[in-house]
Amino acid sequence: QVQLVESGGGLVQPGGSLRLSCAASGFIFSNYAMAWYRQAPGKERELVARITSAGGRTNYADSVKGRFTISRDNAKNTVYLQMNSLKPEDTAVYYCNAPLRNGVIFHWGQGTQVTVSS
Repeated sequence: QVQLVESGGGLVQPGGSLRLSCAASGFIFSNYAMAWYRQAPGKERELVARITSAGGRTNYADSVKGRFTISRDNAKNTVYLQMNSLKPEDTAVYYCNAPLRNGVIFHWGQGTQVTVSS
């Protein structure tokens, strides 16, 4: 049974940092590209960052480029999102999943709430 468990969210002031983690189980993690997504209130879920299965290539949404870093540890079946210079517009529930060209492979986890506010 596939599980994606996100953690590490919280309340942070503008300019602050957070590190999100996503622990995966139930599939061969190292075979899959992984991605972080976010959904702000009243908005559609959007792709934030993506990393290839071996971690050699990453790409980012323009809105987070230069501020966020995606990484993974295949030995720990975990993908991370380091978020720096956070802005109020980064406020959202953050999710991880394995991306497809037009969707995702697995059921969504519960996500982790990130709130950027003074």
